Amino acid sequence: MTIASASFVVFATTLGILYYQGSKKTVAITLNGQERVVKTHAGTIQELLKEMNVPVRSQDFLTPSANTKVRDHLKVVLKQAKQVQLDDNHKEKTIWTTADTVAELLKERKIVLNEHDQISPKPQAAIRNKMKIGIQTAIHLTYNDGGKEQQVWSTSATVVDFLVQQGIKLNEFDRVEPSLTATVSENDVINIFRVEKVTDVVEEPIDFAVITQDDSSLEKGQQKTISAGLHGLVSKEYEVILENGKEVARKLINEQNVREKQDKVVAVGTNELANQISRGATDTGVEYYVNSTAYTADCNGCSGATATGINLRANPNAKIIAVDPSIIPLGTKVFVEGYGYAIAADTGSAIKGYKIDVFFPSTADAYRWGVRKVKIKILN
Repeated sequence: MTIASASFVVFATTLGILYYQGSKKTVAITLNGQERVVKTHAGTIQELLKEMNVPVRSQDFLTPSANTKVRDHLKVVLKQAKQVQLDDNHKEKTIWTTADTVAELLKERKIVLNEHDQISPKPQAAIRNKMKIGIQTAIHLTYNDGGKEQQVWSTSATVVDFLVQQGIKLNEFDRVEPSLTATVSENDVINIFRVEKVTDVVEEPIDFAVITQDDSSLEKGQQKTISAGLHGLVSKEYEVILENGKEVARKLINEQNVREKQDKVVAVGTNELANQISRGATDTGVEYYVNSTAYTADCNGCSGATATGINLRANPNAKIIAVDPSIIPLGTKVFVEGYGYAIAADTGSAIKGYKIDVFFPSTADAYRWGVRKVKIKILN
């Protein structure tokens, strides 16, 4: 009996186990792309997943729904969402996605990129949990580099980023507008000024002054250059600022005299004697042909003063002739051919009849005059 009872218990237990196993439903479940077949007594899909220790979040893709009753040969698909850090033009946010690739994520988020936009990693990259995806949308910009304008697409956020992206290097004195830290927006214009500091050395003239000196030996109104003027010369060194090849500033940094100026000295006549000779003279029409000689104030035995008291040494340019007073009275104003206006203001022991002696300031001039017959006209 004991053996019979034990055998019955074993039989019943085995029969119960076989019945329990045979009453399970067969379910095909695809979990994150991996397909497996399970047998279960779970009443719903949610109970089935709990039984399998598979957590389900609201962001996951599950079909049929979690409260669907389990039936034999049921097919269940579960794609668990992954957490992704999305940086969209420097605006970060955390999203959940069931997309398999970056391209699918963009489509899921309705993000459309053009050929100039940048995304990292590449669109074909597989989505991983806690992956970081960066998107930079390109904008249209214009830049002017040293006067050369160009239009480009750029994903830069600031001016300095743009210069780096374009491979534009700045020299020591170059400047940029707007500033390097400024943010850039669609259709902005970035100006790069190429600045140079150069040295320019120029020589500039220094004007000379004109100094006048009274000279009683010259007739009033006459001028005589005693020493010609000479321009001075100064070398000036400038620091010149060029922007895009054009001069915008100039500063004198050194100055040195190369040549001193020499002022011009001019003698101005103050002698009014010659003017007195011709002033008020009246042409009488009386003319003579006379023999003439020449003398100076420094001849042997000469006092330097005329018979009428004119100091010839003090007035070397005076126009004086010596005459025979019986022919031409002293004080008469005359015009001597080849000599000019003169006054009969002197006499001489050898000057008799139709003969005159003309005065010259130098012996050389007197010798050049020599002895000649000239026509003389009486003016008054």
